[in-house]
Amino acid sequence: MAFDWLKRWMPRGLQGRAALILLLPVVTLQLVISISFVQRHFEGVTQQMTRSVLIDLRFLSQAVDAAPDRAAAEARAQTLGQPLELEARFAPPMPADAVRFFDLSGRAVIETLRAGLETPLAVEVAEGRRVTAWIDTAHGPLAVTFDRRRVSASNPHQLIVLIVVLGALLTLVAYLFLRNQLRPVTRLAAVASAYGKGRILPYKAAGASEVRAAGMAFLDMRNRIERQTQARRLMLSGISHDLRTPLTRLRLGLTMLPEEEAAPLVGDVDEMRRLLDAFLDFARGDAAEAMETVDPADLVARVVEDAQRAGQAVRLRPVQGRSEPMPLRPTALRRALENLINNALRYGTRCEVALVVGPRSLRLSVEDDGPGIPEERREEAMRPFSRLDPARNQDRGTGVGLGLAIVADIAHGHGGALHLHDSEGLGGLRAELVLAR
Repeated sequence: MAFDWLKRWMPRGLQGRAALILLLPVVTLQLVISISFVQRHFEGVTQQMTRSVLIDLRFLSQAVDAAPDRAAAEARAQTLGQPLELEARFAPPMPADAVRFFDLSGRAVIETLRAGLETPLAVEVAEGRRVTAWIDTAHGPLAVTFDRRRVSASNPHQLIVLIVVLGALLTLVAYLFLRNQLRPVTRLAAVASAYGKGRILPYKAAGASEVRAAGMAFLDMRNRIERQTQARRLMLSGISHDLRTPLTRLRLGLTMLPEEEAAPLVGDVDEMRRLLDAFLDFARGDAAEAMETVDPADLVARVVEDAQRAGQAVRLRPVQGRSEPMPLRPTALRRALENLINNALRYGTRCEVALVVGPRSLRLSVEDDGPGIPEERREEAMRPFSRLDPARNQDRGTGVGLGLAIVADIAHGHGGALHLHDSEGLGGLRAELVLAR
């Protein structure tokens, strides 16, 4: 795109862009007015005032040229210069014109005097509020000094200063008002972002009517989600009680039968219990757990140590980045990591766990040396009750296809996602759990 370079320099935040929208026209207007004002006063008005002084200078030069000698010429110059407010004397001229580099009206004075005088030698407007022009006469160089105010507009910078000061003041007032109007938007964005990461922050809709409408819609949406979560939690409590109790009675009843006859049935009951636990884990997710401030590196290290004590071939790589305590649901995150480790060891012989802490995200990956999952079926693998028999040998373990779905649900509850890739180190599958900080 033609303006892609401009997007890189644009502010990212809403307040920065609003300030730019406010400042750009104000600054442009001030520049246009200032330039047109300077053009008018430093050139037009200065040239007009200088031309009126040129009449006196030409008259004085002609009178000096008409004097019989230098003494008479100097006397005549002083006599005529007094009523004309001109100080005239014979003096050697400067080698060149003298004007300060920032004196715009002084340059216009010099140009006008040189254009209007027949024999100008030099013009000095560099010191104080006086202007001196050297004119070549019949009796030698004549230095004529007069007040600078006769050829320049008095205090032409006042309007510029007034424009700048008032523009800055009004811009400040507008920015404060604009920031006050944008504060509800930024608060709504912060609350929505926190809710996406699983944290509920207090929020009251405020601001303009459109912002209040958006805030009320967000609160209604959040309340509906929380009501659905509460209803799911109550339903799960009922399922846990209503199904576990009959299964327990069945298992106790099977103990009354001969061992040879009861063994297959006890296995079926245990399988039903495991399936029920998997269903409840998926349906429960992390909704019932409150956020806690924990160190992710310590949490991951404890999970890996527990797996190693259980005889699993798990290795923890060195942590990359600086791990600091952050709001997490530790039980849910532990369950997600355990599911990934069990999944890896179910289809492989060993796995490696890595933790990468970035400025805005937390990346937790589990790699194995198993058969992996084809790239075109990885999205399907994270769906509930999905079993990928050709890719992952499910005969090596029992399951209902909820392991990765539970991990993905926990990741979403933390404002993150689950990604599946090929393992470069072990050659199997790399499951990467990304959590927002």
